[in-house]
Amino acid sequence: MSAPADFDARRFKAQERAGFNRIAERYAEGAHLRADLATALLDAADLAPGQTVLDLASGPGLLARDAAARIAPGGWVLASDIADGMLAEGARRTAAEGKAGALGFAAADAEHLCLPDASFDRVLAGLALFMFPHPQQALAEMRRVLRPGGRIALSVWGPREAVPLISRAQDCIARILPPPRVARPSVFRFGDAATLAAALTGAGFSDVRIAPCPFHCRFTDAESYWQAFLDLAGGAAEALSRLPEATRQTLRAAVAADLEGHRSADGSGYTVDALALVATAVA
Repeated sequence: MSAPADFDARRFKAQERAGFNRIAERYAEGAHLRADLATALLDAADLAPGQTVLDLASGPGLLARDAAARIAPGGWVLASDIADGMLAEGARRTAAEGKAGALGFAAADAEHLCLPDASFDRVLAGLALFMFPHPQQALAEMRRVLRPGGRIALSVWGPREAVPLISRAQDCIARILPPPRVARPSVFRFGDAATLAAALTGAGFSDVRIAPCPFHCRFTDAESYWQAFLDLAGGAAEALSRLPEATRQTLRAAVAADLEGHRSADGSGYTVDALALVATAVA
């Protein structure tokens, strides 16, 4: 669960902010790939009309928007993220859809929330905990802003071997490129349910429950898979965008070769599996 020894949290956050701002529109457009996971997280959160909800690392507010529909009437959702460009994309989309009434947007660092104690009934964090440089600090902040008896609901990637959606591209990057200048914590660092449970109980949460959420992503070609990976990669996508075109082409070719094991039986495309863990706990 710990970060690399040479980890620079401030530099990491700056790169993540830049990366997610870069991919804001595409991230939103790829939401359909993770729809089953989003539904599982919202179901686990046990949302009800009138609740106040904080969605951390909300990106363009996709999870927050769906949560707002579940806590109506009388509820309110605050979508927060370190990447202000992602929030701006979310605000634009919700305004265009006429769904902005019960949904607010505010840039925030999940490890330092400028929010009152005991002010929310629910805190959501979809595919986010592993991205926080100091996850225990973020969990402590989540518990602080929850009302007594309030619930946290979050999702993380499962074990590396169960998430080829991410690991296929990562393996190609590791083979072809030198180690990144900005060391990155593993996105699979909470992939073991016991590790995740220990982090939650260590932050003072009780009644911890963790359930697997397998899902599948369908891609028409290898380029679509690679683009979907980049659209999730945040700071890594920012770094990859600066590579020479020849290196990027080499990466694409390697990804296409490694993806052959996922080709559909009829040869029409690729089906790539993923496993996430959905956890809930009580403050």
